Amino acid sequence: MKIKSFLAKPFASYIYKGIRKGMGTAVADQENILKNLVKVGRTTEFGKQAGLDKVGSYEEFRQAVAIRDYEDMKPFINLIKEGKHNVLWKGRPIYFAKTSGTTSGTKYIPITKDSIPNHINTARNALLCYMAETGNTRFADGKMIFLSGSPELERIGDVPTGRLSGIVNHHIPSYLRTNQLPSYETNCIEDWETKLAKIVDETIDKNMTLISGIPPWMQMYFDELIARKGKKVADIFPNFSVMVQGGVNFEPYKAKLIESIGRKIDTIELFPASEGFFAFQDSQTSEGLLLNTNSGIFFEFVPAGEINKESPTRLSLKDVKVGENYAMIINSNAGLWGYNLGDTVKFVSTDPYRLLVTGRTKHFISAFGEHVIGEEVEHSLLRAAAEANVHITEFTVAPYVSGGDGKSYHEWFIEFENTPGNMQEFALKLDEHLRAKNVYYDDLISGNILTPLKITSVRKNGFIDYMKSVGKLGGQNKVPRLSNDRVIADELVKWTN
Repeated sequence: MKIKSFLAKPFASYIYKGIRKGMGTAVADQENILKNLVKVGRTTEFGKQAGLDKVGSYEEFRQAVAIRDYEDMKPFINLIKEGKHNVLWKGRPIYFAKTSGTTSGTKYIPITKDSIPNHINTARNALLCYMAETGNTRFADGKMIFLSGSPELERIGDVPTGRLSGIVNHHIPSYLRTNQLPSYETNCIEDWETKLAKIVDETIDKNMTLISGIPPWMQMYFDELIARKGKKVADIFPNFSVMVQGGVNFEPYKAKLIESIGRKIDTIELFPASEGFFAFQDSQTSEGLLLNTNSGIFFEFVPAGEINKESPTRLSLKDVKVGENYAMIINSNAGLWGYNLGDTVKFVSTDPYRLLVTGRTKHFISAFGEHVIGEEVEHSLLRAAAEANVHITEFTVAPYVSGGDGKSYHEWFIEFENTPGNMQEFALKLDEHLRAKNVYYDDLISGNILTPLKITSVRKNGFIDYMKSVGKLGGQNKVPRLSNDRVIADELVKWTN
């Protein structure tokens, strides 16, 4: 056993015990975090406007702090850019995480001295929980890919600014630096295809033991490795034992990724965002991701169907129920208050608090009143694919609204790894599974308001070519599962069979 894996064992055990202890104090920890947030927030520009000095309970907090999105935050962000202090949180942010919004253009999310440990320590804790549970510490001695956006930072309002993954790259512990790939220079490459080729160059002959990234990126990386070597990833990297992923639901990509690797491998799922690191897979045997209840974030949950109401129901952690779909709202020591992330989650356990990410509040189809969400289309496609023994590379769904009666439908754009033997039968099965998951969709089909879904086959690498054409290839970019319009669908037609 080498020194890093040897030293990792007691540290992993120590952290794991602390996390398990925290499972029993989650509600109390959340109450304490809210008190501390309000105490600091009272002295800020935001806090003075909201009247946080008069807040002494969660009920009063809900009255004082409205749910908001980035557009509502912009005036405060602009004050920070102008050099003002104590705007959303004490002092000034130490970074802006730069991210692309669907409606707000470029967003600048503050990261403070108090909030940066949330981003750094949570990823570490996920790995340490895995080590403590499985006993596998050997990967700590090999090479690991921590793919990031460019770590080169610009300054916005004199605040260092860049992609979150690039910012985090500056905080990777020194003891992991010698294990980290790709190189700093390669991570700075902006063009995705050039960067991918260089990553393969730098890693193809190394002892890779851990690979992390969003599933579409990892699949592109694996495809390039296989094309160069002509063999499975596990044969190229015999000591590869852990795959870490986040950003999108892993399940639609899992079968093809495992097939590319050539053997079963342990996986660790994460739920990070520029606004915070919210949950992580703490166990290889339990369903769901453990909510990060003691890391500077106070969580609220709104029933997903109410998120666009003027006065939606707002719940703290103690009142959530298993199986309900919630929009997640955060209040944090980064200075985010009543912030609607746009993500929806569903708890699979409340002892401890484990959840699944079910989709995006803005990614749905309800052109006909059906309100189909990401979880439902992913579940339905996985069921149909398993039954037909086909693998899916990528997919998205959009409504097709016809001028004639009974001709509107959902159009599924699917890139197949292997095409179903009978496409019509596959489409019928897929439609049946979706009808079973969504009663409103079922009613529309039964009432002959919609015709059953139709599949448009996307040619090989069609989604990659589409993402490249809109300047969103690689990194943390991903194709939305659902759209309530045909902006993406009409573009994808160029890459269909």
